[in-house]
Amino acid sequence: MGENGTREIEENNSKWVIWVSAIYVLLNAYLTYKEIYWLYLLPVILGVVYLAVYQLDKVILVLFFLTPLSVNVEDIGLGVGVNFPTEPLFFGLLILLSLKLVKDFNKGNSILKHPVTVAILINFGWLSLTTLTSEYPLVSVKFMVSRLWFLASCYFACTILFQNISNIYRSVWLYVIGFSGVILFSIYFLAMSGFDERIAHSAMTPFYSDHTSYGAMIAMYLPMLFGFIFYKPIKPWVRNILILVFTYFVLALLLSYSRAAWLSIICSLVAYIGYLIRIKLSHIVGIVLVMVGVLFYFQTEIQMKFAKNDQAYSDEFLEHMQSATNISTDESNLERLNRWASAFRMFKERPVLGWGPGTYSFVYGSFQKNSEKTSISTNSGNMGNAHSEYIGPLSESGIIGSLSFLLIILATLITGGRLYFSAKNKNLKLLVITLLLSLITYFVHGVFNNFLDIDKASVPFWSFIAAIVAIDLYHKKSLEEPATD
Repeated sequence: MGENGTREIEENNSKWVIWVSAIYVLLNAYLTYKEIYWLYLLPVILGVVYLAVYQLDKVILVLFFLTPLSVNVEDIGLGVGVNFPTEPLFFGLLILLSLKLVKDFNKGNSILKHPVTVAILINFGWLSLTTLTSEYPLVSVKFMVSRLWFLASCYFACTILFQNISNIYRSVWLYVIGFSGVILFSIYFLAMSGFDERIAHSAMTPFYSDHTSYGAMIAMYLPMLFGFIFYKPIKPWVRNILILVFTYFVLALLLSYSRAAWLSIICSLVAYIGYLIRIKLSHIVGIVLVMVGVLFYFQTEIQMKFAKNDQAYSDEFLEHMQSATNISTDESNLERLNRWASAFRMFKERPVLGWGPGTYSFVYGSFQKNSEKTSISTNSGNMGNAHSEYIGPLSESGIIGSLSFLLIILATLITGGRLYFSAKNKNLKLLVITLLLSLITYFVHGVFNNFLDIDKASVPFWSFIAAIVAIDLYHKKSLEEPATD
């Protein structure tokens, strides 16, 4: 093509840009006059689409920053709520990633064959089956779409993204930076109230629904931040900043007044000691099963003991922790027991298929007993779910739904433990153990609450698991090589 032809194409392209820009400006001016402002978002949307098509890794990393800052819009029309801006991005990523999977299916074979992925697919497959038999099919379909986009973006895409080990660190830092702003916002409002413990339950809204999910995520990132302090290649001034950020998160955890979050950190420390002295996972599972058996066998005696505890919420750490076993006057604890009891009754009625993923809030009302209700009980399903990642699935997807979720946890712990004990590279060894300890905080927290239906928890949960899988698939040689200081 000659010089004249090239110049003609450039002139035609310029004309198109001018015409499209002019039409956009005129149309936007007209809509603004009509008090319609959504067209202002068009350049942003086009920019995101461009990045998603040509630089998908950057969009995924940006999601880590946006997730702690996302806000729930309860009704965008037709009674549909959405976390903005993350859920629209998740939905768009799901479509793009699905197309890429069809195009590059062979590249993902190693991920699909990994034991952790197999466990995830078993769980997702069973949830899909129980969606077909759900009491409320539309509720279950919405739940499954949400779970699918979290898995697509935060597990499968992140596993590929983490082929570059630096992206693991970047993803953690981006979430921490966004989260730090939310923590500052929360502490500011708490300070304005004179650090009233009651205000601490809602000081983080609208970014987090309450102090439990907020505290759970602080606890989840604390082991990562602590581990980063000992990462050898970093400069002294960076280490000093890390110490400050870690201290900042410790303060935020204390001010969250989340007993489950505090307990999860204690359990994480105990787990770390277990890794140091190389306790076998089979022994730990055995100990947990024995403890569960003892709790069931002596449940009457334990309930009588706890019933004598009337310690209320307190600003003092030890007294506040003691209130965790108060089942005589603590409304939060009593309501949690009510939710669990209702979930078990639902499970007994449909032990195999359950009532359908995401349906607990819509069904449990009729399974409550008047003697177990509290002043905060409701039949309308507007006050949360089953408050357990393990008991909730029993009621919604039966015994296989609950066991398949436990299988994901077991496969992750086995993979992570194997990597940790075999690693010679100290930096990667440190990364693996901090990922494991961070996940363990949520595994413990999951006994008392369930947040995997929201982006705040799903992003770190599935991405931390993806990081362990990525290290196993792509960085085994680095694990075997001693790190250089």
